[in-house]
Amino acid sequence: MRITTFVLALLLATPAFAQLTPSAEWAAEVETRYQVSIDVTYMSQAGADLAMDVYSRRDVTTPQPTLVFFHGGFWVAGNKNTQIMNLMPWLEMGWNVVNVGYRLGRTSPAPAAVIDGFCALRFLNKEAARFNIDTQKIVVSGQSAGGHLAMAMAMIPHSQGFSSGCPAGEDPSVAAVINWFGVTDVQDVISGTNRNENAATWFGGVTEPLALAQRLSPMTYVRNDLPPILSIHGDADTVVPYAHGVNLHRALATTNVRNQLVTIPGGGHGRFTPEQRNMIYTTIQEFLMEAGL
Repeated sequence: MRITTFVLALLLATPAFAQLTPSAEWAAEVETRYQVSIDVTYMSQAGADLAMDVYSRRDVTTPQPTLVFFHGGFWVAGNKNTQIMNLMPWLEMGWNVVNVGYRLGRTSPAPAAVIDGFCALRFLNKEAARFNIDTQKIVVSGQSAGGHLAMAMAMIPHSQGFSSGCPAGEDPSVAAVINWFGVTDVQDVISGTNRNENAATWFGGVTEPLALAQRLSPMTYVRNDLPPILSIHGDADTVVPYAHGVNLHRALATTNVRNQLVTIPGGGHGRFTPEQRNMIYTTIQEFLMEAGL
């Protein structure tokens, strides 16, 4: 198991093995607390299996709050297997964690990644008992393109039809969104002033790309019945401009939706300092507690 290797590395790197630091003591307990299921197939497309990793609590008997995470890479790159460090704070908080892989845009253009996200959630709803998931406490999160996918899961109505090709089942509700510098206006990054070649690649060969981009943009679906949304964004981000976060939360401020934008002064596209990350996770915990999670 990958988590076992990670824990052993932490332990072996500890100078005084007999006197573990609090963080190392916690790491040593992870394997006992969690059942780790790697590469769980949630759907097959064109002969290829789409997989997720599931870290589920096995030291409790009641269903647990669950974090569903999507990696970044402008929808055309990235891999779930590189995300363990982004998952560790949630494991330390005692949450179940699901790390979702999805189709990438060079071979599977838009809206494939969004479809995969909806299908992953439907699979988790169906397998909730297996993984000890509280389906009323599912929080979605991700970074960059993954932040967009997290928002899409909570904001795009099922009436748009993106989940119609998923295996049969019911769609769970999303209890909250933790968006790390995600794209909120897809049109802007495929043809606007902030055009990105990777983002444009996601729409390669798509008929009427601007119309589809609007359907995939979180900004299109700002309304009163959304779950709480917290965004983290550096005001010096040159990849996904800070304006994406600002514009979303200005729009949310006109609704009844609980929302918060955490601005990182001088922050770029992630890679925040340890002090900034500590502040961010403290804010996340407070935000979720206020939301009853």
